[in-house]
Amino acid sequence: MTGSKQSAPKASPTGLTVHRKSRLLEIGFDDGQNFSLPFELLRVYSPSAEVRGHGPGQETLQTGKRDIDITGLEPIGNYAVQAQFSDSHDTGIYSWEYLHWLGENQPALWDDYLARLQAAGHEGESGRDVIAAPKKASGKSCG
Repeated sequence: MTGSKQSAPKASPTGLTVHRKSRLLEIGFDDGQNFSLPFELLRVYSPSAEVRGHGPGQETLQTGKRDIDITGLEPIGNYAVQAQFSDSHDTGIYSWEYLHWLGENQPALWDDYLARLQAAGHEGESGRDVIAAPKKASGKSCG
């Protein structure tokens, strides 16, 4: 059957660890890349139809996911995992390729998500908002 072949993922995982306390999914790949993906990022960029919609422009902005937890992570064959989140979301299947892409693009994805939250009037709802602006020095020293 021509045209039905799936291409192999760019990289295969070498390790996968769920860090519940820090809310991070740590994943290493055989290309040498290692990523720490916050649960919030995984939830708001879920590959599910509930989040992405069924076509361009049908995406649903996810709000209130600052303190989201992963309550389960199930393997899907040799190509993906399916996460279960504390808000009962459990329909996204995260392929190794998609997790690698999330890791590579994490800074731009955060910027985009924070901008969309702000535009929708939900500024301050992400766990990333507090990191955005460094504090200015007061000019006083304790010496």
